[in-house]
Amino acid sequence: MSFLETYREKHQHPANRLLHSFGIPIIVISIPVVFWNWQWALGLFVFGWILQFIGHAIEGNSPAFFSNPVHLIVGPIFIIRKYLGLEPKKKSQD
Repeated sequence: MSFLETYREKHQHPANRLLHSFGIPIIVISIPVVFWNWQWALGLFVFGWILQFIGHAIEGNSPAFFSNPVHLIVGPIFIIRKYLGLEPKKKSQD
C-alpha cells in the first residue's frame, strides 16, 4: 500500500478530514512564522496539532506518523493534492 493510500485509509471520517484540512496548513504556516515571532509560531504549531489529535480521536485511530515518520510529509502532500483537485472524490454510500 502506498503512503497516500495509507493516509486515505486512516482519514475516513469527515470530521477528521475537516480538522486536518485546517490543522495541517496551520502547522506548515507556523514553521516560517518562527523567524518573525516565536510565540505566534508556537501557538499556531500547538493549535494545529491539537486539531490533528482531535480528528484522530474522532476517527478512533492513531496518526499514521506514529508508525512511520514519513507520514509527516504525506499529510501536507495530501492536502495540497486535495486543494488542487488531484485527490479522488469520496464515493457516497447510498
